Amino acid sequence: MVSRSCANFLDLASWDLLDFPQTQRALPRVMTVPGIISELDGGYSDGSSDVNSSNSSRERKIIVANMLPLQAKRDTETGQWCFSWDEDSLLLQLRDGFSSDTEFVYIGSLNADIGISEQEEVSHKLLLDFNCVPTFLPKEMQEKFYLGFCKHHLWPLFHYMLPMFPDHGDRFDRRLWQAYVSANKIFSDRVMEVINPEEDYVWIHDYHLMVLPTFLRKRFNRIKLGFFLHSPFPSSEIYRTLPVRDDLLRGLLNCDLIGFHTFDYARHFLSCCSRMLGLDYESKRGHIGLDYFGRTVFIKILPVGIHMGRLESVLNLPSTAAKMKEIQEQFKGKKLILGVDDMDIFKGISLKLIAMERLFETYWHMRGKLVLIQIVNPARATGKDVEEAKKETYSTAKRINERYGSAGYQPVILIDRLVPRYEKTAYYAMADCCLVNAVRDGMNLVPYKYIICRQGTPGMDKAMGISHDSARTSMLVVSEFIGCSPSLSGAIRVNPWDVDAVAEAVNLALTMGETEKRLRHEKHYHYVSTHDVGYWAKSFMQDLERACREHYNKRCWGIGFGLSFRVLSLSPSFRKLSIDHIVSTYRNTQRRAIFLDYDGTLVPESSIIKTPNAEVLSVLKSLCGDPKNTVFVVSGRGWESLSDWLSPCENLGIAAEHGYFIRWSSKKEWETCYSSAEAEWKTMVEPVMRSYMDATDGSTIEYKESALVWHHQDADPDFGACQAKELLDHLESVLANEPVVVKRGQHIVEVKPQGVSKGLAVEKVIHQMVEDGNPPDMVMCIGDDRSDEDMFESILSTVTNPDLPMPPEIFACTVGRKPSKAKYFLDDVSDVLKLLGGLAAATSSSKPEYQQQSSSLHTQVAFESII
Repeated sequence: MVSRSCANFLDLASWDLLDFPQTQRALPRVMTVPGIISELDGGYSDGSSDVNSSNSSRERKIIVANMLPLQAKRDTETGQWCFSWDEDSLLLQLRDGFSSDTEFVYIGSLNADIGISEQEEVSHKLLLDFNCVPTFLPKEMQEKFYLGFCKHHLWPLFHYMLPMFPDHGDRFDRRLWQAYVSANKIFSDRVMEVINPEEDYVWIHDYHLMVLPTFLRKRFNRIKLGFFLHSPFPSSEIYRTLPVRDDLLRGLLNCDLIGFHTFDYARHFLSCCSRMLGLDYESKRGHIGLDYFGRTVFIKILPVGIHMGRLESVLNLPSTAAKMKEIQEQFKGKKLILGVDDMDIFKGISLKLIAMERLFETYWHMRGKLVLIQIVNPARATGKDVEEAKKETYSTAKRINERYGSAGYQPVILIDRLVPRYEKTAYYAMADCCLVNAVRDGMNLVPYKYIICRQGTPGMDKAMGISHDSARTSMLVVSEFIGCSPSLSGAIRVNPWDVDAVAEAVNLALTMGETEKRLRHEKHYHYVSTHDVGYWAKSFMQDLERACREHYNKRCWGIGFGLSFRVLSLSPSFRKLSIDHIVSTYRNTQRRAIFLDYDGTLVPESSIIKTPNAEVLSVLKSLCGDPKNTVFVVSGRGWESLSDWLSPCENLGIAAEHGYFIRWSSKKEWETCYSSAEAEWKTMVEPVMRSYMDATDGSTIEYKESALVWHHQDADPDFGACQAKELLDHLESVLANEPVVVKRGQHIVEVKPQGVSKGLAVEKVIHQMVEDGNPPDMVMCIGDDRSDEDMFESILSTVTNPDLPMPPEIFACTVGRKPSKAKYFLDDVSDVLKLLGGLAAATSSSKPEYQQQSSSLHTQVAFESII
């Protein structure tokens, strides 16, 4: 039994961070930890933990967010801190989606300044009374983390505001970024104090904690980790301006499940992963998944809901009914439009008022009959932009009221104060239309609340004297740039910048027939009532559980330094190929088949010079000189280049263009199973590919004797991928009756004859060896890319080949630690050459003395380097 901690942040960060104090160890936690105890950097527990281990039979969710769902205040008489649940907090409301047996542990900061001397006592009280673990950030760090990086960098950027000028957004400040990372590190320390990594699920919320997953994944490679972003995720053109963009992306990719409100936000995230990290995604049985170093990171798209019971309970309050009657009397004979927004530049309050001004100008009959009630919530941030927005809002409202108002009538009423819940609910219930005009907003639950309040409750109906059977109506005019817009199909969607269209939409909402209003309301109410916050939370957790099912079916390695850390997840049987092991097998076998890829295996993929060096030629020549060996280079390159480059190796077999051409040695002729007449399909393919090349800047066509390949690695990633899919569908339709296959690979679309692949080339060579009476008792295959996976699959199938007298020893090896059908890996080209050098040395040692003396000097050098 050990206590897990992660006190040393420098093992993750490759640069110095702010010299802030570490998290106080106020909550020792005892738990079981898989792995070797000596690997832990935490101290041993003496077993006297203040926290009992969680009951393994009870589900436990650890919810991590910037703020705890608590309200804190100090008792003026006793001076003691008093805490209570914040019933409006989403983190508290999400519990409704789970059974009462589910245990929740909350980790986050308190919205109160707790002195250092009080922190341990408060921590103990919160853990016992609320199952909450507070993170106490030093004041300087808190300001730089939250007010600095979160509110002045991330929040504006995620809402499409770039710091083009110092007066409009703060320029990137690395000190604020370091505070952000340091704060995330403190959050990770608190999680580590309470987590049981084998059982618990961790759910992280919002952009304040985007690098927290990296810290947690480093400590617990198989941690069950989900993340939900409650703000928009910007397009790649905006996001890529952030200097630390890759670190934040990798942080999210260290989760098992990432949630977004809308497909647009998810699409932007996936586009960033493609453009900046080169990652592709695909839909697997309806679920979007990213392959990230052998792990599948799933994407969840589901907007959050509201807490129905909480809202309905306020509707039933006597104070709510009293306020509704007051509103009814005050605005008798008038239509009410309601707006409820925070005071910030993204809520579009000033644009809303200008649209109302345009409404009164255009639809003159509305004057005196229409009132906009605009409730202004307190601003969540401060700054010059907020002050400017507030100033413009008041000046515009004043202008409208002076121009279109009269004695006893104000067309615009601003309520700029803290509005009690019952009063706000009453306005929701009495408004004929709700106008949400934000220019950018992550979700915005105001329309959902409006719909529920318009539906009402039996208690409210009774208090207001409304028949329970009376028709319910509601009208929504919503910005197309808010997260809830896609889920409200009956709303009138508008572009908030187009004030004429907004004015027209409001007029339409107010003059629409009652039957259509009722039908739209019923549609909205059905969706909102069935997709509440409990449904959202339960759905997210179900997908997280599904995403974590394969955790213990693979082996994990942590790779990368600092915030580039990630986990490589591979098959349990996947291991590095040992030179000693294969040399021992090599010496004890009599017939060997050796298949080698060229680019990325014998020659580095990144090398500009593609010709083989003297060491490669020497090793190949030595291996080919052993009559027990059949050695083939199997490549996608053309036969002319390969035969020229490898001409010194006379006994070397070559399979060019993925096996379309085969030559057993330099003394043999090139063979192919296809005649030129069978290549008539090229005349059909080339014009199609050329049209896509002309339409896709950066794409090219590669002409092979056996195939035509359209490359788009230099094109725009999104457009290139879209064009590749379109080209694939186009060619499959055109070539439906031709003896060819159309395949899409890494940045390519290739058309080649049926039956051409590296795997079939390998099968042909092995089949010929069997026919010649020399069946192999050892088969080795080394390659590095997708086309080589066909070879691995092919040689693994030879184990069950009935033509072989006995199963051969199989060594399928990929270059690089990555998911593969091969059971072995080598790190890079230099490892491949060392391995081949070891086999060449074993070949030389088994020759007579006079043959050993004639061995190549390069082979001897390779052997000496291994020894």
